[in-house]
Amino acid sequence: MTTTMTPLSPIVADIRRKAAALKKKIVLPEGEEKRTLKAAAILKKDGLCVPILLGHPEISRKVAADNGADIAGVEIVDPAADAKFKEYVAQYFELRKHKGITEDEARAACLDPLTYGVMMLHNDRVDGYLSGADHATADTVRPALHIIKPAPGVRTISSFFIMIFPNKEQGDNGVLIMADCAINIDPVPVKLAAIGISSARMAKVLCGLDPRIAFLSFSTNGSTEHPLAAAVKDAVRIAKEKAPDLAIDGEMQADAALVPEIGQRKFPGSKVAGRANVLVFPDLQSGNIGYKLVQRLTGAEALGPIMQGFNKPVNDLSRGASVDDIVNMACVTALQTDPALRG
Repeated sequence: MTTTMTPLSPIVADIRRKAAALKKKIVLPEGEEKRTLKAAAILKKDGLCVPILLGHPEISRKVAADNGADIAGVEIVDPAADAKFKEYVAQYFELRKHKGITEDEARAACLDPLTYGVMMLHNDRVDGYLSGADHATADTVRPALHIIKPAPGVRTISSFFIMIFPNKEQGDNGVLIMADCAINIDPVPVKLAAIGISSARMAKVLCGLDPRIAFLSFSTNGSTEHPLAAAVKDAVRIAKEKAPDLAIDGEMQADAALVPEIGQRKFPGSKVAGRANVLVFPDLQSGNIGYKLVQRLTGAEALGPIMQGFNKPVNDLSRGASVDDIVNMACVTALQTDPALRG
């Protein structure tokens, strides 16, 4: 197994360097999936974190060997055979019995590697959790919502992507934050405001950006009167009230957010229009479509979705994730052991 030779962008190289210094344990529940096994081999070989796989050891080792992944020395945990299984089942039952689950249902839940990985995180046996290469976002996130819970003071779990462009003239020196593209389907204004604020804070501490947040719409600065545009405008008002220290504006169209001459013409006097580096989409449909169009049409690297708001580091992967994507997201997860990087 050889380390990826794909050239790393400066921001990804910096994330990997910082993660390597921490030596955090990251559980990868999809321990029988070939991309995950290849990523675990790289994480181990390059010392980026301490990967822990969940699965049947014989199956994991065979799939790894068949795909040229050297996972020698990587811990593989089979939930059913694990010494902590009964303890975790009892804990899970106590955590969820108010929802009416039985002890048998708790046992069945803990046999699921995704749930078991979250239980390992709950017990501080690992420092972070990363899954989703072979599972839908809902399946990945649901156990964390049930067990880990939001961080104190956080009302909205959300996500964002770091879009890294090959052309440095795009975005802010080649970097643009897009939120929420994975979790909240149709956020009400107060949740949309929270998504924008959390994403801006993360853009600053994780990417070193001076955040300028544009709340996107099909309307710019009242150009169209419609309830959908009004909801975005309301989110902007709430966000400005809650975070007066941040540069926030909207509602605005994407071209007004990104192109200086259009921003000045459509939204004169705005400190964000034409200069935005954090884009907040009004709903999941537009966010998910938007980031994938940008990724595929510009060749941008999409790092994420990066989860924000959980009390402990939890992250999801796109089912289209590459081996490099999994490696990079494991490093981001390691960095999120710093509470400031959990949003």
